Amino acid sequence: MEKKKSWLNNFKNVNSAIRFLSTSSQAASVFVVILGFLCGALLIRIVGRNPAGMYKSFFQVLTGIFWNNKGQMRWEIRYIGEWLNVSVPYILCGLTMAFAARTGLFNIGGEGQYLAGMTTATLLALYAPQITIIHWVIAIIGAIIMGAVWGGIVGFLKAKFEVSEVVATIMLNYIALYVARIILLGLPGSNTYQTATFPHTASIRIKLLDVLTNNSKLNLGFFIAIIAVFLFWFLMEKTNLGFGLRSTGFNKDAARCSGIPVVQSIVLSMAISGAFAGLAGGIVALGSFDYGRIPTTLEGYGFTGIAVALVGNNTAGGTMIAGLLFGMLARAQGIMQDNGIPKEITFIIQGLIVVFIALRAGLKLYLQWQLKKEVSHKSAKRPVEVKK
Repeated sequence: MEKKKSWLNNFKNVNSAIRFLSTSSQAASVFVVILGFLCGALLIRIVGRNPAGMYKSFFQVLTGIFWNNKGQMRWEIRYIGEWLNVSVPYILCGLTMAFAARTGLFNIGGEGQYLAGMTTATLLALYAPQITIIHWVIAIIGAIIMGAVWGGIVGFLKAKFEVSEVVATIMLNYIALYVARIILLGLPGSNTYQTATFPHTASIRIKLLDVLTNNSKLNLGFFIAIIAVFLFWFLMEKTNLGFGLRSTGFNKDAARCSGIPVVQSIVLSMAISGAFAGLAGGIVALGSFDYGRIPTTLEGYGFTGIAVALVGNNTAGGTMIAGLLFGMLARAQGIMQDNGIPKEITFIIQGLIVVFIALRAGLKLYLQWQLKKEVSHKSAKRPVEVKK
């Protein structure tokens, strides 16, 4: 009898934990990230390596602390600067997906919008007036506008002709890739992989950050990304425009009856969503390289941004934290190889995190079934009143 009670108590505790994880998005995100790391460690052990090498690599990226060959502890701030720089496109492409998702859309075209912004920033870096500060500001603004235009095309097709945004964005990803190649390969001084060198006025790197981070590639783009996160939060949570966009996403018919212009809202949602990806392309182009890169394939930032938004629960702060997490995984790959750990483990961890996030829907279905079962059980036990 005591064993049965103990089993029932354990079952209730498991149900309570499942209920908590399915109702608390923040707790679920933390749980799946931890679970993903644990599964990664298990895989490393299965292939005969020491999981401590993976965690040591993550620690080195996050803190800059490492041990040299002599066993002496060293601190190199450059690792932190590189981590923050690598995280920027993940954060911004995460905001791309998150903004669309909050307005009831699925923007899988962050990759194309990123390439559109990168190509525009490259052209403006090479041919805009070479005036200090003004030059790179023009290039960044141009990248934002082109990303918005590329996303707005999808929004227009969706609003006017009911074209699926998933299909449209996938097609526009490849259109952006090959149009970028045609344009950039045709520029004077370009070869198969890169364009001519940018003038120094187009760079968003500054000497102060170079000194502070020991010549890492950290640049003004990180601080621009923080501003973008704040604008996302403010626009979505504190403005009438954000309310209208979210209302359109929840129920188009109700929004239309309330006087909200649905067609305009859909186009605007996709345009703003694309602007974040365009900004990411501009920052990568002007901050991480001294020349324009000729894209040979899709770089994956837009697709990874979908995972970033899912882990961040489509919120501004959550997406930023998730972007920093994915940036850490990307930056740690080279260090992991130095520690004898296959870098592919980071991709497996990313995939597992997304799979575990998706299982949250399954947990909700399980809870609904459990609730129905409890209600029916209580109804069966309730005494039936006999009318006299």
